[in-house]
Amino acid sequence: MSKTLLIYERAVPVNKERHAGCGVKVGDDFSFAKDVNSMPLLAQEFREAVSEYPIVFAGTEENILPAVLLGFSGHENLFVDDAGKWDSKYIPAFARRYPYVFSSSDDGQTLTLCIDEEFSGFNQEGHGERLFSDDGEQTPYLKKVLEFQTDFQILYKRTLDFCKKLQKWNLLDPMQANLKFGSGQEISIGGFMVVNRDRLKEIPADTLSELVALDELELIYLHLQSMRNVTDLGRRMKPGTGQSSVAADAAEKTKAKAAPKKAALKKKAATRKKAATKKKAAAGKTGNGKGKK
Repeated sequence: MSKTLLIYERAVPVNKERHAGCGVKVGDDFSFAKDVNSMPLLAQEFREAVSEYPIVFAGTEENILPAVLLGFSGHENLFVDDAGKWDSKYIPAFARRYPYVFSSSDDGQTLTLCIDEEFSGFNQEGHGERLFSDDGEQTPYLKKVLEFQTDFQILYKRTLDFCKKLQKWNLLDPMQANLKFGSGQEISIGGFMVVNRDRLKEIPADTLSELVALDELELIYLHLQSMRNVTDLGRRMKPGTGQSSVAADAAEKTKAKAAPKKAALKKKAATRKKAATKKKAAAGKTGNGKGKK
């Protein structure tokens, strides 16, 4: 499978013949997501995501999904630093489910669990969490993975239904925004969609009641509220460079750690130089016993 799902490079079906003895070392390294500027978001995640991310809509006319905006250029995630740390209180489920994903060749009727074998934690030596036991049975770890992916898929379908309603009522407009920072740097945002407030006010009362009953009106307002986070996202950039301030902060911390060591070495070198000067001066005074006539 080609890298068509943003962060997946080579996802293959999990099976005991291919993956017997294989393991997965899980951790908190999100380097796999450092080059994506948006990521799908489930409708059930809006309440958690609204405090940190701009929530927008993206996709084609047939398949529109909510997404969190992670950066402004095509290949930047301002939440992931050079060490792979995701700097936020909440991490989207789409990122947390990696390196696993369900695939289907029959419109979702049959789902197959796949793993991205290019994931740095995947190995054939059985290090970390094993996928299958020695007798070929699924391990408790793999069963938990399947449970998480199944829950994700159910919520994914509900999210698709929500987005289809937004399309049906013609509530989505292309997003066009220009941001200007104190440094004079300007950024244009496009390629996403947002809910049109005016058309939202015009939807029929019975439709509005349906939205309220399903908590979907709340989702719409959470999305609109989240757009205030675009400015906060801009603050993560290093002025004038487009570099993530997360990475810049990490670099500054590295410099701060190195500074005392560098100062100590400089002081030590100065002490040696001073001692050498005194020694040379003392040698000049004693000489070989010959003086000035």
